[in-house]
Amino acid sequence: MTRLMGAGRVTFAALAIPNYRRYIAGQSVSLIGTWMQMAAQSWLVLTLTGSATTLGLIVALQTLPVLLLGPYGGVIADRVDKRRLMVILQIAMGVQALILGVLTVTGAVRLWEIGALAALLGLNNAFENPARQSFMLEMVGAESLRNAVSLNSVLVNVARVIGPAVAGVLIATVGEGVCFLVNAASFVAVVISLTTLDPSAIFPSTPSGREPGQLREGLRYVRRTPELGVPLMMMALAGCLAYEFQVTLPVMARQGLHAGATAYGFMTAAMGVGAVVGGLFVAARGKTGLAPLVMAASAFGVVLLLAGLAPNLPVELFALALAGGASISFMSTGNSTLQLTAAPNMRGRVMSLWFVAFQGSTPIGGPVIGWVMAELGARAGLGVGGVTCLVVALLGFLAMRRLTPGSVAAKLATSTR
Repeated sequence: MTRLMGAGRVTFAALAIPNYRRYIAGQSVSLIGTWMQMAAQSWLVLTLTGSATTLGLIVALQTLPVLLLGPYGGVIADRVDKRRLMVILQIAMGVQALILGVLTVTGAVRLWEIGALAALLGLNNAFENPARQSFMLEMVGAESLRNAVSLNSVLVNVARVIGPAVAGVLIATVGEGVCFLVNAASFVAVVISLTTLDPSAIFPSTPSGREPGQLREGLRYVRRTPELGVPLMMMALAGCLAYEFQVTLPVMARQGLHAGATAYGFMTAAMGVGAVVGGLFVAARGKTGLAPLVMAASAFGVVLLLAGLAPNLPVELFALALAGGASISFMSTGNSTLQLTAAPNMRGRVMSLWFVAFQGSTPIGGPVIGWVMAELGARAGLGVGGVTCLVVALLGFLAMRRLTPGSVAAKLATSTR
């Protein structure tokens, strides 16, 4: 019992910080609503059009602003009070969800309106995500950062379990619009949590000022720091072709497995279950550095290939659970490595590039994966993602050999911080 309690304290260490507890409580409500909206939006687009390519284009519209403006969002995050910026942008996201919900419930929604609102949400994300990512260190400190990032990833995936499963039931009973309205209401919780944090326990980075050329400065900084550039390159490739689950999963459910909205919800939930388990493991025993990132990418590639070949729903759910664990390990390891490596006055810009690599690549990857599935079948999307992750792992391994002297075995044993 004593050993179990000790393991629990290690796994959930960041929850000892009062501000983090308050922050994660608000996020827990909002993220369930966010996953409900993501599932409902994908299903709504497929219902209106029946086209995987169109679904890929809508997802691309939502992430195109991140690709175009995400780096500048990092510049803004380094300049301003991150918490205040987050409050403003969370309110704006709630308004977007409310408009989409009203349009859908009243039967007035059109495809172009979904696309326009998706683009507005992407514009918001381009500025909110860099602020939120870099705010984590200010709230919990360097010692608790890896644990806090991992627990936050666990929370995201608990929401991934609950949100799409609830959305699948609601879509089948009362329609997609209710999912959007529930998401709009959920933003109240996160805004309250942010506005009631104890400011005396937050240690903000010194603002970077408003000198010209700050974006170019951030790009030069990453280019001359391989410990940042290599993980960013790995995520850019994986983010482009492997993390397109908004496109691959609904099409796999509908056309690959010939199942309905409820099955799609449980497929997304299965990934979430695996990610929760994987995230808790990373929180307790996870490491940072290039070697763990390479191993996570390898595992991610193998299980995505298994998911693409799954002959039926039970096997698919098992494979997606494994994929969830591998994906969160890859994401959390990369995120923590970058935050602990980046200079404080550069952290917002570095994390904005991480977000661009993860989600900003979707305007390219979303339509590509949609086209691949339209031409080669629903299973091809997950297959392309699996092959991409294996290529990413190989590139990371080759980079690791160049960056770190000594044997490969030594690298795998000593590359963590």
